[in-house]
Amino acid sequence: MQMQLERRESPLGTVLIVTDASGALRALDFVDYEARMHRLLRLHYSGYELLERAAPLGVAHALDAYFSGEIDALAALGVATGGTAFQQCVWGALRQIPPGGAISYGELATRIGRVGASRAVGHANGSNPVAIVVPCHRVIGADGSLTGYGGGIERKRWLLDHEQRWLKAVST
Repeated sequence: MQMQLERRESPLGTVLIVTDASGALRALDFVDYEARMHRLLRLHYSGYELLERAAPLGVAHALDAYFSGEIDALAALGVATGGTAFQQCVWGALRQIPPGGAISYGELATRIGRVGASRAVGHANGSNPVAIVVPCHRVIGADGSLTGYGGGIERKRWLLDHEQRWLKAVST
C-alpha cells in the first residue's frame, strides 16, 4: 500500500500525517514517536510505502484550524485504519467524545456495551494510530487524573487545556 507522509509543524512540535490515495488519514503521530507510528503501520498494513508529500489540503487546513481554536474542525475528517473489530469500535466511540470533554476508560467501556472492559479499552486506546483526530487524549483515569498518552502526558494536558480554553471562549 502506498501512502503519503507530511511532516507538519504544530504547537506541539512536528506532527506526522499519513494519508492514503483517497485522502483518508491512516496515521497521525508526533515526530518523536515516529518509530511507534511505523510499528502500528506495519501491524495494520503488511506492506506499505511512505512517500514524502504534502497532505491533502482538507486535512492540513482542518489541523491548522483545530490548533487555531476551531476545536470541532477535525470532526469531519475521514479516517481509515486497520485494527480489530474491537479496536475499531473503541476508536469510533472516541470520535463521539465532544471537544473539551473527557471520560474515563470505564465510561468508554460502558458506552460501547463492554462494562468492565476498561483495561481492554485502555489497550485499544493506546493502539490508536490517529492521534488528536481520533481523540484518545480525551480519556482519563476514573479519579480524573491524566493517565498515559502515546504522545506524552504534557501533550495530553496541552490538548485538553486547549480544547477547554476554546470551548470557554465560544461559550462566553
